[in-house]
Amino acid sequence: MAKNLTSTDKLNILLWVMKDITNNLSRDGLLETFRAIIFDSLKLNKLLLFVKHQSLWSVEIKSGVEAEGDDINVQRDLSGINTITFIDSADNDVFKGFDFIIPLIKADEPIAYVIVGDSSENEEEGIASSIRNLHFVQTLAMIIVSTIENRRMQELRREMEYASRIQTFLFPEKHILKNDNRLSLSAFYLSHYQVGGDFYDYAYTNPNNKDEIYFCIADVTGKGISAAMVMSNFQASLQALVGRIEYLPDLIRELNKIVIKNSNYEKFITVFLARYNFETHVLRYVNAGHNPPVMYNFKDNEKSFLTVGGQGVGMIDEPALSEGVVTLTSDTRIVCYTDGVCEIEKDGIEYYGQRIIENRTVTAETISDTISQIVSDLNITRENNLLSDDATLLGIDLFVR
Repeated sequence: MAKNLTSTDKLNILLWVMKDITNNLSRDGLLETFRAIIFDSLKLNKLLLFVKHQSLWSVEIKSGVEAEGDDINVQRDLSGINTITFIDSADNDVFKGFDFIIPLIKADEPIAYVIVGDSSENEEEGIASSIRNLHFVQTLAMIIVSTIENRRMQELRREMEYASRIQTFLFPEKHILKNDNRLSLSAFYLSHYQVGGDFYDYAYTNPNNKDEIYFCIADVTGKGISAAMVMSNFQASLQALVGRIEYLPDLIRELNKIVIKNSNYEKFITVFLARYNFETHVLRYVNAGHNPPVMYNFKDNEKSFLTVGGQGVGMIDEPALSEGVVTLTSDTRIVCYTDGVCEIEKDGIEYYGQRIIENRTVTAETISDTISQIVSDLNITRENNLLSDDATLLGIDLFVR
């Protein structure tokens, strides 16, 4: 039969729980503490604990029951229960053997449900004792579930911070391509979350030959850890292949096979990849579904877009791809960007970001000024709550001598 706890009993139980938390008892240990309180201190003998993790519900404790509760579907059977509720199993057979549903509500949303039962012989007296303890059970469950969730979030934050630090090492270091009389380069990256799915890269195609460079910007569908993992694999593959496969459509096709193998068509990547030869002044590129970079010829005061290419990487098995070829005749600026920049709106103006990119490409004095002015004009900062995606810019001035 359920026990009616005194104030002293409740205080001692709370001290017990807080001591376990202070001593950093494990998740399983805290759940066992809760189970022990329900069974040993409150003398209830059936317990189910459902906890929500992100959007999924899982059974964290199932004790004192066999098949009872197996058919409970949280969204179907518990949705809308926001207060402690007496169970009439005649209304819903899935709750047979249980007496009360105790919801845990945080920010008007359920984060857990405790379902308890007392199968004592004197049912009425048992239920009466249970009722007097229900709010205390609710308080205890909230303390323990919240503690476990807070620890999980802290661990997730630590993992995200570590992943963010790792990701910063994946971007090229500035000294790889030094600004000189042949080129000037600038880049910017801001992830929407701590890690993101945007990427840029640049280097000499062959470290032993300074006559040719490659540069690339890419964007994985989605954001966060999953996008970052796909992108890091893509980057490693690109760097392994770029010096071995000269024809860019063939290189993109090889990358396409790798992405499909690793993501099973669940992620795709838009990519702009280019090579530039300082001796011939020939720019070769493939735009695989990416936002077309802006190219500006200083001498002719002419703006154009690098659009030749084909489908994004990871979308289909055999993408149709073409290579764009441009011979530069005078100093030229190229600004690459992801949709997190060009799709920024202001005062209801769609693609306001695109307008700023094109304007600053033409008007800014240096490539460094171009990138910094775009970032400033569009307020691409952590404090800007209107940003909804990763934001990346890669700009290069090529000086034809």
